Amino acid sequence: MIDIAGGKGANLGELVSFGIRVPPGFIITSKAYYYFISHNNLNTKIKEILDQEKDVEEASKRIKELILKSKIPEDLEQAILSAYDELAKRVGTEILVAVRSSATAEDLENASFAGQQDTYLNVTRPELLNNVKMVWASLFNARAIEYRRAKGIDVEKVGIAVVVQKMVNSRSAGVMFTLHPANGDRNFIVIESSWGLGEAVVGGKVTPDEIVIEKSTLRIVEKRTSHKTLKIYYDRVQKRNVEVEVKGEEADRISLTDEEAIELAKLALKIEEHYGRPMDIEWAIDADMKFPDNVFIVQARAETFWSSKPKAQQEKEVEVPERKVLVKGLPASPGIASGRARILLDVKDAKDFQKGDILVTKMTDPDWVPIMKIASAIVTDEGGITSHAAIVSRELGIPAVVGTKEGTKVIKDGQDITVDATRGVVYEGRIVTEKVEEKPATAQGLSRDILLSLYPVTGTKIYMNLGQPDVIEKYVDLPFDGIGLMRIEFIVSEWIRYHPLYLIKIGKPEEFVNKLAEGVARVASAIYPRPVVVRFSDFKTNEYKGLIGGEEFEPEERNPMLGWRGVSRYISPQYEPAFRLEVRAIKKVREEMGLNNVWVMFPFVRTLTELRKAMKIMEDEGLERGKNFKVWVMAEVPSVIMLADEFSRLVDGFSIGSNDLAQLTLGVDRDSEILARTGYYDERDPAVLRSMRKLIRVAHKYGRTVSICGQAPSVYPEVTEFLVKEGIDSVSVNPDAVISTRRLVASIEQKLMLQGLRRK
Repeated sequence: MIDIAGGKGANLGELVSFGIRVPPGFIITSKAYYYFISHNNLNTKIKEILDQEKDVEEASKRIKELILKSKIPEDLEQAILSAYDELAKRVGTEILVAVRSSATAEDLENASFAGQQDTYLNVTRPELLNNVKMVWASLFNARAIEYRRAKGIDVEKVGIAVVVQKMVNSRSAGVMFTLHPANGDRNFIVIESSWGLGEAVVGGKVTPDEIVIEKSTLRIVEKRTSHKTLKIYYDRVQKRNVEVEVKGEEADRISLTDEEAIELAKLALKIEEHYGRPMDIEWAIDADMKFPDNVFIVQARAETFWSSKPKAQQEKEVEVPERKVLVKGLPASPGIASGRARILLDVKDAKDFQKGDILVTKMTDPDWVPIMKIASAIVTDEGGITSHAAIVSRELGIPAVVGTKEGTKVIKDGQDITVDATRGVVYEGRIVTEKVEEKPATAQGLSRDILLSLYPVTGTKIYMNLGQPDVIEKYVDLPFDGIGLMRIEFIVSEWIRYHPLYLIKIGKPEEFVNKLAEGVARVASAIYPRPVVVRFSDFKTNEYKGLIGGEEFEPEERNPMLGWRGVSRYISPQYEPAFRLEVRAIKKVREEMGLNNVWVMFPFVRTLTELRKAMKIMEDEGLERGKNFKVWVMAEVPSVIMLADEFSRLVDGFSIGSNDLAQLTLGVDRDSEILARTGYYDERDPAVLRSMRKLIRVAHKYGRTVSICGQAPSVYPEVTEFLVKEGIDSVSVNPDAVISTRRLVASIEQKLMLQGLRRK
């Protein structure tokens, strides 16, 4: 019944029909609006103004004056007041009501009219009729006229109904989505909350609290408490809504209890199930009632950005030196854009705002939509990822970073900046130079564009572990930043199959070099220019012996796990010639094939002396550590942790091998089934975690990078959280864990960033 009750009214009625708790009220239908327009002969006059007046603001002003000066027919007046009296009789005398717009084309699946028309709160009986006319007039707000023109919606086909509901005495209010509005993940419900009336959240006037709930378990997986600087409430003395400063403990106390959040999530699941699609829901908690009767849904409409998002154009980033970070905030609408910053504190100051400029303001509301349409990006001091500005920015496809706290103070008017709204970072200077059509990442095209539009980009790099070059095409579109561990053992055992010393003996060393280079190049070319960290071979003696010709060159060892492996093997006289073949293969990939995104990593490093010798061999073969060629070591032997300061002088980075580090720290055999069953072997042990922390802190002191490529981050989210909090630079996980790890890291970073802002 959208044509009669409008989008909002129809949805509220629908909610009531399947048992959702909605504040009681009634609807003044669109027929009443048409009756009013016809009774006052306004149709022709409105059309003439829209056709003749090119200035949208002036057209809006003239049409609204026409409506407000016209009289409501007497029989319609009586019908409205009678409905109010009946509502008052049901819920109590002298009630205050919300008078809410409900346009007949609003809240549709392909268009969001959030905030386009006006709503009035805490309205008394004597004020009711005039407020109804004000809602009717808001059908012709400048922003609404502009929006309908952009969407090609014929104004003659758009009517408006008015929803009149008992006011909820909001202790807390806000919005929730049945998907994650930052990345479109449908596994979660995201609730944003603040004290007082919900317009503080919707209007972007506060950075709200955020609670993320997993749909399948109704478990709270993330909770972020913001520093809330104000709240809006109805002042009965002044008879109007007022903003008051929130101080003391209340400012930093979460505005929603866990049980209220879970109750909201239950209602959200019922709503999503009924409509069969992700929903955008407004809610309120009544201060005068007891749980759960105090939990109300006040609006539900279809989510319009992620639900109908086509493959979007993506931004092309250009390799540039490290840029200065100006401010950080919440990534509200993904994308990246560069341009001239315009600091605007009032929409009236936007007359010389040029297309392509970046809007920087305290907060955005629907009045800013005409400016937002021509902006290349938006930065605000306040607001959350479900604020009105965020919703509209996503629909318009404009990168937006909200809740920066001090964007209008730090960024200078006219300054060239880059807004990375996937990371939530604003940089000094221009980085993006052009837009390109999205391309699949292919080995032939050497494209660096990947399908990141549905996933958050993190400050902590998300790398992927890979062993088989054949499968890179299967994973190339996953949202990873590079290969943090490329194991070459598969290439050796499946592609080459011969022991390298045997190939040297029979005069075919180039067969080893060429096939190893081919395997590495397949991966490096497919993801170029993202880095590929190739770990030199880490076979143990029993595994080398299994290669063709291996029996001749491999000794018997009681414990191959702790024996002749890694760097100690490379520098031994008997194996050094074979190690040189590995180095030549890497050199061939980098120099002959032009794939300078290939770096190397030394495994199972025990001492400084052996590492120096191995690096000298590498240098003798023409591969020398430098600006474009990084050398890492695996941090899996505790000696590397203990001497991290010394190792930092030799290499560019470390990658934690959590499996071996745990077994060597705890003194266990990771292959022991007995110890595994009794729980002795676990990377989450405090001793292992403390070692990781020490490495990160020491390495960063020397400007070295730290990653992790062991199994721990793929299977233990709590280890990932620990490492991100400690400042690890990258996390490398198995392909099946890339997406979940990226989302987990993004949520951890967002929480840490906001905690830092609060402390600041």
